[in-house]
Amino acid sequence: MISQDLNDRITRIGPDAPAGAVLRRYWQPAALAEELAQGDQVAVNLLGERLVLTRNDAKDLVLATRVATPDEPPAFYPDAKDIAIDPQGPVYPVENRKGLYFAYMGPGTPPDFPNFDCFRAPDSHVFAFKGLWECNWLQALEIGIDPAHASFLHRFLEDEDTSEGYGKQFRDKAAHTDMPMTQILREYPRPDIDVQETEFGLKITALRNLDNGLTHVRVTNQIFPEAICIPMSREMTITQWHVPIDDKNCYWYTMFTSFQNPVNKALMREQRLKEHRLPDYAPLKNRANDYHYDPAEQASATYTGMGLDINVHDQWAVEGMGCIQDRTQEHLGRSDAAIIRYRRMLRAAITALESGEGDLPMLNDPLASGIVGPLSNDAITNSDDWQNASQQADMARRAACPWDATV
Repeated sequence: MISQDLNDRITRIGPDAPAGAVLRRYWQPAALAEELAQGDQVAVNLLGERLVLTRNDAKDLVLATRVATPDEPPAFYPDAKDIAIDPQGPVYPVENRKGLYFAYMGPGTPPDFPNFDCFRAPDSHVFAFKGLWECNWLQALEIGIDPAHASFLHRFLEDEDTSEGYGKQFRDKAAHTDMPMTQILREYPRPDIDVQETEFGLKITALRNLDNGLTHVRVTNQIFPEAICIPMSREMTITQWHVPIDDKNCYWYTMFTSFQNPVNKALMREQRLKEHRLPDYAPLKNRANDYHYDPAEQASATYTGMGLDINVHDQWAVEGMGCIQDRTQEHLGRSDAAIIRYRRMLRAAITALESGEGDLPMLNDPLASGIVGPLSNDAITNSDDWQNASQQADMARRAACPWDATV
């Protein structure tokens, strides 16, 4: 457990808040490219500021301060013609990366983008989407760096036909086996977890010891300050940012990156629009309708009884903690190793920024733009050589990739 003061320091994101100051030193997803396709500008609520994505006199995309009413909801989308811009407000630079508009809201020159797979893959191999969660950004991030939660929260009591699993997480077969991922997660629910600091954040390895001297190795990553990179299937990875709208609401922005084949963007968008509404990308299952909880389904099909979309399971879990999780009453355990290490990293970054001494992850590395990867995959390996075997599985996938995925 931590004090209320410390909880405030690591969750609040206003311009003068400690964590908010750290987040503003990094590029933040601000909108999907498809949101601007319908007009010349779109409202953006980001890091506690009411903004508009628009073009300046030089026809460059920027974020400018929007004249907003005090009672407007967090994910408010006025008609483009109704948006008024404050000529005295700040203007932030914007860059388009593979279907996502990123904004830099900090001081000085914006940092370079690292050379992650999601940024260097061709447009044909990347699909971007987002969704609204009614909770603080930190608890949204922390569920993504807990490798053990998938065995419980996303437990499927029946295994689907994996050939129908395109675009869906945990619907693939584990590499070099006929065992579905859902079966592995269900039958081996308590992984050993190894956490290592990297140049971009944390490498998190979950080890599930199977039979006959084999181990399932799942490598995921925390990309500082509020992103994760995880395997979606043998074909795809997910790079997902948990971006504060304000202290009590956030968007997850995801870039799905395919190594081998072009992404079927129409199908993936259709899948996700079955669970979200436009224009605010709010989930159709939510607190107001009990996330469509079905006790009959819970008895026979899923742990939550809330359908097959794991985003809904995560949403229920993080929103159920309240808008800002009360960490003064929590008791972290062995499976929370990555959460503990991440909070220490965030606190260290806050202290470094406040004192003017020390480095921030990625930002003070002169070779930051050369950071590649990261490795994110599932593999079944011999238990006595799991580290090398996991690395080799990733290298084999990259070697067969039609775009330059070398690391």
